[in-house]
Amino acid sequence: MRKIVLTFGLISGVLCSAMMTASVALANRTGHGSSQYLIGYTIIVLSFLLVFFGIRSYRENVAGGTITFARGFTVGILITLITCVFYVVSWEIVYHYFMPDFMDKYSAQMAEKAKASGLGQAALQAKLAQIEKMKEMYDNPFYNSAMTFMEPFPVGLAITLISAAVLRKKQPAGQPINEPAR
Repeated sequence: MRKIVLTFGLISGVLCSAMMTASVALANRTGHGSSQYLIGYTIIVLSFLLVFFGIRSYRENVAGGTITFARGFTVGILITLITCVFYVVSWEIVYHYFMPDFMDKYSAQMAEKAKASGLGQAALQAKLAQIEKMKEMYDNPFYNSAMTFMEPFPVGLAITLISAAVLRKKQPAGQPINEPAR
């Protein structure tokens, strides 16, 4: 299991990191609009497709053509965790070394949207204070990493659950279970 998890996790992680870095570079030139969210989550979904292929590879090459939901979930979630770690490390490098002004620009854009939304004075002040608080919290590398991890993880979890359910394949009745020992 280790070889398949590492192989597919590393490929997925490198793919996710490369596409995310390219996307961020493009966003830095074109602005941080709502289309960037669509592009970002499309990249995440594409990289997590390797979870499906990793579970299938395990089923076909290690488990003799059968796999339980639990074993499929284990393989998939480990690939997901490796991919998420790559995503976080890539973002931290990009954020701290190539885009140290990202939160300044992003919070300024959010403040402009809040001002243009027609909020009352009290609500606007509360929203601006919230934006400033978020900016301060993002300066903490642990908070920054945790929030960055939470971007791709739910997508990876969903793809893992779906893939483990779709790919599970029971042994025919009367045959011993063919999964290797842990």
